[in-house]
Amino acid sequence: MQTNPYSPPQSNVADVPPLTYLAGDDLPAFFSVSQSKLLVLTLCTFGLYQYYWLYNNWKLVRERNSANISPFWRTFFSIFYCYQLFDLIRRYRPDLPSAKLAAGPLAAAWIIATLLFNLPAPYWLLGFPGMLVLLPVQQAVNSLNQVVAPAHDRNARFGAWNWVAVALGGPILLLAIYGTFLGVE
Repeated sequence: MQTNPYSPPQSNVADVPPLTYLAGDDLPAFFSVSQSKLLVLTLCTFGLYQYYWLYNNWKLVRERNSANISPFWRTFFSIFYCYQLFDLIRRYRPDLPSAKLAAGPLAAAWIIATLLFNLPAPYWLLGFPGMLVLLPVQQAVNSLNQVVAPAHDRNARFGAWNWVAVALGGPILLLAIYGTFLGVE
C-alpha cells in the first residue's frame, strides 16, 4: 500500500492546549484591568501598554495550562498571535456572553490600526481608534474573570507607575497631536 506524500498529516496538531477551567481557583483566566485604565494607559504610553496587556494575557495562558509558549515572543509577534488570543478568550467558556466576542474582526481591526501608527504625520493619528478595539476584548475578559475567579484583583486603580505614565505621556501625547496639526497646511 502506497501513501500519498502530499496528503495532510493525520495527527492532531495543537499549538496551545485548550484552556482549563478550575472551579474555586483565584487565578483569573486572563489579565484583569478596568476598561478605563486600559484605554488611558494605552493612550498615554503611545500604545505600549497594549503590549504589556498582551504579554500578561499570554503569561496567564501559559501558567494556567502549562503551555509551552513564550509570552514575550507571542507579544513581540502580536500581529500574528492576537487572533489566537482573542479566540482563546472567546472559546474559554462557551456558556458565557464572552463567547459572542467577534475575535476575527477585532483582531483584523487591531492589526490594521497597529500598522497605521507607522504612517507619516498626520496620518499616524488614524491608528488611535485601534486602541478602542481592545475594549470589547477586555469587557469579555472581565466578565470571564468575574465568573472564574470572583475574588481576583480587578486592577482598576491607578498605581504610582501608572500615574507617572499618565503625567509624562499625557502632555507628550497632547503636544504630539498639536504639533501634527500645527505642521499641516
